[in-house]
Amino acid sequence: MSEAKVLVVYFSRTGTTRLLASAIAKMLAADLEEICDRSNREGPGGYLRSLVDAIRKRPTEIVPAGLSVSAYDLVVIGSPVWAGSVSAPVRSYLIENRARLPQVAFFCSCGGHGAAAALREMSVLAGKPAVAECRITAAAAHQGVHAELADFVGALKRHLAWSSEFEWMC
Repeated sequence: MSEAKVLVVYFSRTGTTRLLASAIAKMLAADLEEICDRSNREGPGGYLRSLVDAIRKRPTEIVPAGLSVSAYDLVVIGSPVWAGSVSAPVRSYLIENRARLPQVAFFCSCGGHGAAAALREMSVLAGKPAVAECRITAAAAHQGVHAELADFVGALKRHLAWSSEFEWMC
């Protein structure tokens, strides 16, 4: 019985989602990959561009992924919440990888509202339900309040252990 391979993929405009993704990858001993957007999202203009893309539910051009999702048992995908929606780079990543995604889990960082809608949208874009979901406010992420993150990782570990045991029985 081999250990499950896990990939944590994320996009982060301000660094908050990166902080969470790094912590999740470390706790799961997972590979980590950043989604790189070809659009300039820096400063006030980048913020406005991000909001418009989110409101219009518009994907964006991203740099091709370096790691293949099909090589993993679980892909954990993280996005900031933009105007109650998934970020444009994560939208693009999910669209591009939908057919190859194995089991998925989602997490998001948010200012306070819109996380539930963004997580539902991620599931629709992935074409499958998440085995677990997590939402953490930016304030909690930067204060180091990660009880939700620990619960999320615990749920993922239980799921992976159960999946591995079930596979062994078959």
